Amino acid sequence: MGLASRTCEPCKGNLSPLSREEAEGMLREIPGWELEEGATKIRRTFRFRDFAQAMAFARKVGEVAEGEGHHPDLTVGWGYCGVVFQTHKIRALHRNDFIMAAKVNALTP
Repeated sequence: MGLASRTCEPCKGNLSPLSREEAEGMLREIPGWELEEGATKIRRTFRFRDFAQAMAFARKVGEVAEGEGHHPDLTVGWGYCGVVFQTHKIRALHRNDFIMAAKVNALTP
């Protein structure tokens, strides 16, 4: 079962962060994403023809995030939308971040 078809698990205080090795292994399942800040975040910048397309994409990401209860940090500008995931409760990466990254990848044509 691919990551995009999974559901995020509710975040409780006792979540264990992924190790760098685990995160690197999961990164293979989400093309275009990169580890950041000591493997505590993942980031991808999506490119578009104009601002309107970038905003439309950001809204789609927001809808998916709201549905899963797992929210990214977004940056939007002319022709781009940056998406960063980190499980804020643990200030590190969790499987949920990779599930969401796969769901965001699935939004692109």
